Amino acid sequence: YMERFSVSRLIGAPPGYVGYHESGALTKAVRRRPYSVVLLDEIEKAHPDVFNILLQVLDEGHLTDNYGRTIDFKNTVIVMTCNLGARDISKGGTLGFHEEDARSGYELMRGKVQAAIDRTFNPEFLNRVDDTIVFHALSREDIGQIVHILLQEIHERLDEESLTLTLSDAAVSFLAEQGYSEKFGARPLRRAIQRYLEDPLSEMILTAEFGAGDEIQADLNEAGDGLSLGATSATKT
Repeated sequence: YMERFSVSRLIGAPPGYVGYHESGALTKAVRRRPYSVVLLDEIEKAHPDVFNILLQVLDEGHLTDNYGRTIDFKNTVIVMTCNLGARDISKGGTLGFHEEDARSGYELMRGKVQAAIDRTFNPEFLNRVDDTIVFHALSREDIGQIVHILLQEIHERLDEESLTLTLSDAAVSFLAEQGYSEKFGARPLRRAIQRYLEDPLSEMILTAEFGAGDEIQADLNEAGDGLSLGATSATKT
C-alpha cells in the first residue's frame, strides 16, 4: 500500500472505480473474523492516506467499507512493525554492548528508535498508539534457537521424500556462526542454511546420491569451512 491508488483496497474501491464489487482487504477480513490480530509490516513505507484510515480505526474503533457497512474493530488487535532507527543504531554501535551495560545500551537504542519514530509519524497518529515496543538485538543464543526452527522446515520437506536428516552439534554451531549478524538479525541465518546445507543437499538429491529411505548425516568438514553430507540406508552396508 505504498501507492495512493492501492490504499482504497483496504476498505474497497468507491462506486464507479475498478474493484468496487470487491470488498476491502482489511474490512472484509475483520468483518468475517472480528477477533483477529492484524499485522501491518514495515508501516513506515505505507502511503500517508493509510494513516488517515488507521486514525479512524484507532480513534473510533470502526471503519465503513465501500458498501456502507460499519466494521467493528473493538475486538481486533493491530500490530505495526517498522525498521526506523536501524541505520542510526548500526552507526552508533549500540547493538554489541556487553552484559554489564546492557540496560544502558538498550535505553540508548530505544531513544534513537523513538526519535526516528517521532520524526516520521504525525503526533496525532502516535497519540493513538497504545504502546511502542523496541526489541533487543538477537544474541548468539537466540540465533542458535532459530537454527533449530529453520531446520525443522527442512526436516518436513525431506519427510515428503522419505528422507531423514541428522546434524551434529558442530554442524549446527557452524550454521549459527555463519548466520550471525548484529545488524541484520536472522535473515543472514536463512541464507547461510541455504548456502551450506540446502543447496548441496538439493544437488545430491537431484543427482540421485540420496534416495528414498536414506538417513542423511551432516557434519562440519575437516577444513571447518563447510558441511560434509553422507547417507546410510537399510539396504546399504
